[in-house]
Amino acid sequence: MHRPVQRAGRAQRLTRILVSAAAVPVMLVAAGCSSDSGSGDDAQKNESAAPGPTVSESASTPAVQPAAYTTLPKACSVLSKKALDELIPKGSDKGKPGKLDEPKQRGNCNWSSLDNNGVKGSQFRWLNVALLRFDSDARGTGDEQAHDYFQKQVSAAQTVEGALDSKSAPVAGTGDEATAVRYGLKKKEGSFKQQTIVARVENVVVTVDYNGAGLAGEKTPDAATLLKAAEKATKEAVAAVAAANGDGGAASAGSPDPAASSKAPSASPSKSASGGTSKTGSKSASPSQSAAKKS
Repeated sequence: MHRPVQRAGRAQRLTRILVSAAAVPVMLVAAGCSSDSGSGDDAQKNESAAPGPTVSESASTPAVQPAAYTTLPKACSVLSKKALDELIPKGSDKGKPGKLDEPKQRGNCNWSSLDNNGVKGSQFRWLNVALLRFDSDARGTGDEQAHDYFQKQVSAAQTVEGALDSKSAPVAGTGDEATAVRYGLKKKEGSFKQQTIVARVENVVVTVDYNGAGLAGEKTPDAATLLKAAEKATKEAVAAVAAANGDGGAASAGSPDPAASSKAPSASPSKSASGGTSKTGSKSASPSQSAAKKS
């Protein structure tokens, strides 16, 4: 009576065991699927977190505007014979070129005359024209560098040691900007009247030094007359620079540039040595310093 019941119980336990064993692969398969799904999510996260292609940003440096003028006339040829006859009436038309002149970069020339009136004394005149051209480079455009030097030259003329009754005034119609500085100098030979005119036309600076004196009892020349002659000489020199660059001298008709005058010089001015011959500075940028002739 009890054996069939026991057999039935064993059969039921065996069935449960077989069912449980069959369920194991299903669970494993489900676990495997779950594991694959997680790996895909991680890969997607990693892919989204990976940095994109880097775009190199190169800072483009704007090109410096080329200098307007690329050459210079010979300093000894910038003035006409008519102008020289007025400036140095008893002198030679052929000036003395500077020893450190550099073609296309700088030039310098000076003239002198002595009108000897015997016991009545003599009239002395000395004239110097200096030209300097600036190229555009890392320091700035040629115009900017020329403007800075223009200001230095004017400042140097205004601060000459021993200058008497110094006066400054703009010169109209002479390049892009021009300033005249005039003063007196007292020397043992006599009273000298100095006129220094600095003009800028584009990237070139023209400096004209002109002085006169009455020696050995001769009367001192009129400063206003000397200044007028120096202004005419400067206009001719500026026109010669423009013409040498195919500009037909049109630049000489320019007027002073108020905006340019507001710039501050980039460095301290070189001192003008009134009473000495012109000297050239460093080869890279410094031109002939403005000077007056020693008597």
